[in-house]
Amino acid sequence: MRTGWEQEADVAESRAGPKSAALSGQLTSLYRAAGRPSYRQIVDYCGTNRVKVTDSSVEEWISGKVVPRSGRAFGLVVQYLMIRAKSNSAAYTPPALHVWEVWRREAQQERRSSQGRKAVDRSEVKPPRRLIGWIPAAPDCFQPREQLAELVLAASGTGTAVLSGLGGVGKTQLAAGVARQLWNVGDTHALIWVSAASRGAVVTAYAAAAATMLGLDRGDPETAAAALVNWLGVTHSRWTVVLDDLADPGDLRGLWPPHRSEGRILVTTRRQDSVLSTGGRHVVDVGLFTAGQAVAYLHDRIGPDDEADKLAADLEYLPLALAQATAYMRDRRLGCAEYRQRFNDRRRLLDDLVPEPGALPDDHRTTLAATWALSIEWANELKPKGVAGPMLELASVLDPNGIPIGLVTAAPARDYLARHRSGGAPVDLEQARDALHGLRRLSLIGIDGQPARTVRVHGLVQRATREQANSRRQDLCLSAADAIAEVWPPLDREPAVGQALRSNIEKVYEFGGDLLWSSAPHPALIRAGPSLGDAGLVSAAVVFWRDMCVVATRMLGADHPETMAVRNHLARWRAGAGDLAGAVAAFEDLLADRLRVLGADHPDTLITRGNLARWQGEAGNPAAAVAATERLLADLLRVLGPDHLDSLAALGNLARWRGEAGDADGALAAFEDLLADRLRVLGADHPDTLTTRGNLARWRGEAGDPAAAVAAMEELLADRIRVMGADHPDTLGTRNNLAYWRGESGDPHGAATATEALLADLLRVLGPDHPDTLGTRGNLAAWRGAAGQPEVAAAALDDLLGDQLRVLGPGHLDTRTTRINLDHWRHEATNRPSASD
Repeated sequence: MRTGWEQEADVAESRAGPKSAALSGQLTSLYRAAGRPSYRQIVDYCGTNRVKVTDSSVEEWISGKVVPRSGRAFGLVVQYLMIRAKSNSAAYTPPALHVWEVWRREAQQERRSSQGRKAVDRSEVKPPRRLIGWIPAAPDCFQPREQLAELVLAASGTGTAVLSGLGGVGKTQLAAGVARQLWNVGDTHALIWVSAASRGAVVTAYAAAAATMLGLDRGDPETAAAALVNWLGVTHSRWTVVLDDLADPGDLRGLWPPHRSEGRILVTTRRQDSVLSTGGRHVVDVGLFTAGQAVAYLHDRIGPDDEADKLAADLEYLPLALAQATAYMRDRRLGCAEYRQRFNDRRRLLDDLVPEPGALPDDHRTTLAATWALSIEWANELKPKGVAGPMLELASVLDPNGIPIGLVTAAPARDYLARHRSGGAPVDLEQARDALHGLRRLSLIGIDGQPARTVRVHGLVQRATREQANSRRQDLCLSAADAIAEVWPPLDREPAVGQALRSNIEKVYEFGGDLLWSSAPHPALIRAGPSLGDAGLVSAAVVFWRDMCVVATRMLGADHPETMAVRNHLARWRAGAGDLAGAVAAFEDLLADRLRVLGADHPDTLITRGNLARWQGEAGNPAAAVAATERLLADLLRVLGPDHLDSLAALGNLARWRGEAGDADGALAAFEDLLADRLRVLGADHPDTLTTRGNLARWRGEAGDPAAAVAAMEELLADRIRVMGADHPDTLGTRNNLAYWRGESGDPHGAATATEALLADLLRVLGPDHPDTLGTRGNLAAWRGAAGQPEVAAAALDDLLGDQLRVLGPGHLDTRTTRINLDHWRHEATNRPSASD
């Protein structure tokens, strides 16, 4: 009964010949270099690979008493010793695995001959060496990929090596290089190269091989093909079969060559179906060139060029692209800079940047775009039929380095898939996901595993796909932007999610441009700006809104309400970046324009008046903020009524600025009245009601009762956690305020402990560079100083200052505040009384 273990078997002992002795000598040297591990260690390693080897067998192999018959068992022993030897000395370079296999077979042949046995089956006359089929010629300036070649040789020595990857990564060239190597060293008596684009092509190639090697009639190709497979299963001749560009694993049903120690099987394919990694088949993922390999290739093909590294990056290290680009450059005598200028001109198609079909290099049969068009055609035939192509079109306008799966399976994305699949049938969530996996099976995309669940796609695949879908550009870009807007959460609680969505809308905007502007900027664009600021990238937010202002003015006009809305965002983030005076001036200009265009009572005009009052107060003029807010409140009560949310908000702002102007008792009384109104109008759990409770607690503390502020903040925190969750920004803000009032009530140690715990959560939720995280680091330093550790406070503020200079810049208010606090705690540490004083 089969147990799933392979039992090694050996050629019986006889007098050693020179080849056997050479094998034993090499193996002994390797054993010594490996540090003479115990035979049991070697046996255990083979056992983990489900090959049974005994201690005595290993001893007999190393001593040369016996030549191993099992190539798999011998290969695992050599592999283990090589691993040990390389770990002992990084400079040690043993012969490659395939060389050891050649030595083993030669020694095995020699032993059989010395025993008077034939090296082949008695019923069989070994044919002369045969090369059947056409091995692609070695490419010009071939770049060796030794590690991949070793993996292929190792895998094909113990089963089938399946070279899988995107069309154009060099799978066929790698397989051809390995095949030529096996042929040139005499390690194969029959080498059969098969173009496996269809079952018919495989059958025809097998029948031709059977006719040549076995003398069979080609009149019945299926019978001849079956005879060849049978012969491969019984012959003692060494053989290699290469199945190049396998289109469908199902085409090889009944035609897979058998796994035998005499044979090697190599398959190249764009497919990644799970069946290719079962039944003794080992998948070798073939990827792009490394940066070094790509630059070396360019130098070999066109000579030294200062911009070779930039061109390699532009082509994203894809071997096929590098080959066709350099052929184009050589034909036209272009340098890298000149080619890059043409390549980066979006008006040019990829087919305009490679040679004509008759001038393609290295026996290439198709251009870049045509290579992937065939893969897309195959993917479209998979279930759900016709959906993979439109799905790749969506991916082509998104971020190649990470597209959330939820984005391309959202309702707007599925609507696009339905509109552009054959027949126009609806596409559900399950079918959209299946289409993604169909593209992955053809190596057109990659899908990261949990928890990220993102799609990756090569930039040149994207470009070729966009060119094919250019007639649908508007629908494509708007559908992608709609999907981004739909999946964008109201709050960016996970920085990685916000970053991914910003990167994706940036790519859509890059390709869609003005299509994302009609009567207003697309909602996904509007969402990207606050997301930058909320992530702490306040300077980037200012740049974003400034650029949006330019586009809005050009597309909609200076007086358009949406243009003025963009100006409002810009002014707000100028304040967030620390330019308070600039923000006040910007709001003053905006107010004048809204009064002129919209009128005094328009909601947008009233909102601008509130923003202007706020930033006047934040800029250090609370009295002006009080006066402006009083005038605004009178108009809000007249236009909207006393219970409108904007009227209630103005009451809260007025209370705050009265307190900031020095009237803490007046602020406290005003917030008590406002809380009663918000409880009546909004209810106890409304966010605005909770905010008013926080303000009321603050002004109790400011009015001289910090203990009451602590008690109120503790009650508020419990409700925040219940209503909003522990990681909501308002909950985290309440924790910060609670820590502050604990310190103010005389417990700096408790404040430091609470702030330290808050900092850990902010780092997890918002990241290290968010302004709230940086501000909390400053608070923690202050409380440690107040708790009697001025040296610790000074050191922490010194570290913080460096990060604020990097993130916020030297002119930001928070950066300037940290400089002042750092000087204070350095002074306190220097003038701190010593213990002897």
